[in-house]
Amino acid sequence: MTTMETLFGLITFSVPNGFVLPISIVLFLIGFALLIFGGDWFVDGAVAIAKKWHIPDLLIGATIVSIGTTLPEVMVSAGASVAGHSEIAYGNAIGSIICNTALISAITITFAPGVTDNKSLKVPAIFFFTAAIFYAVISYTTGYFSRTVGIILLAMFAVYIGLQVKSALGGKGAEVEDIEEDEKDLSMPKSLLLLVLGAAAIAVGANLLVDNGTIIATKVGVPESVIALTFVALGTSLPELITAITSLKKGHGALSLGNVVGANLFNLVLVSGLSVTLKPFAVPASKLIAGMNASLLIDIPVMFLVMLLMTAPALKNGKLYKAQGITLLCIYAAYCVFQFAF
Repeated sequence: MTTMETLFGLITFSVPNGFVLPISIVLFLIGFALLIFGGDWFVDGAVAIAKKWHIPDLLIGATIVSIGTTLPEVMVSAGASVAGHSEIAYGNAIGSIICNTALISAITITFAPGVTDNKSLKVPAIFFFTAAIFYAVISYTTGYFSRTVGIILLAMFAVYIGLQVKSALGGKGAEVEDIEEDEKDLSMPKSLLLLVLGAAAIAVGANLLVDNGTIIATKVGVPESVIALTFVALGTSLPELITAITSLKKGHGALSLGNVVGANLFNLVLVSGLSVTLKPFAVPASKLIAGMNASLLIDIPVMFLVMLLMTAPALKNGKLYKAQGITLLCIYAAYCVFQFAF
């Protein structure tokens, strides 16, 4: 018999060993379905709120939507940190940033290139690179994330949210994109309900998908370090992927881009900050390349590279290009091959 846990450990049950894989596959599919519906509800609610408060799609994407779709990373990394699995807590945050940028935003850019609002993108991009440089300095110098580091990261998160809220209330930023008629008619209570239900479905769905996806991966012998940077990162990034696809379908490309940049920032300052504050840990060094820590040699540099490739053209020219998205997709494919081949 094997004990299985679902819904953040609140529900446990025992099953015969021969049924673990089939049950995991079923729960995995249920989680995926919840992500699809949750993403749809969340986008509808967020866009309706943006319209009512005259907030740009990019701004609401960089705050409310990003917090909601980052909930899986928060829950997975915080739980892993407390349980002593620092590789998952660390790898999930870094891996999610790479996945969000080189897969999710790349899909948006490839299929919906065009003009973007560089003014609304500037603040989250500046905060991200400031936090990323701080994160990298700690990683390369001390190799240890203390509780003080965690508190500093959480303080960055608080300052960012404060500035975004102030900007929104001041009516700054670009005008919202045209909203479909059914979204215009949503009342504020219904919009908030969709937002809450969407966030809950996303969180539960991601938990089911990651837990059971990890079981499936483990059954075929995938190492934990690789699972953290790829499989868990992809699993917890599925809300952003579903939100990106849903946003594209509804014609809200700016919402998707703002969500990705905001979610990447939150992976550093909120996900990592909370994980480190709860239980400090060192930079994992289970995977080495030529005697060097693979995370310092590959993961962090790739994180900077893909974010620069995504944000630089948008900030400089206010445009996104198809070639940009294809390049990012190629980088992500190469990164995944590296993780599994070496």
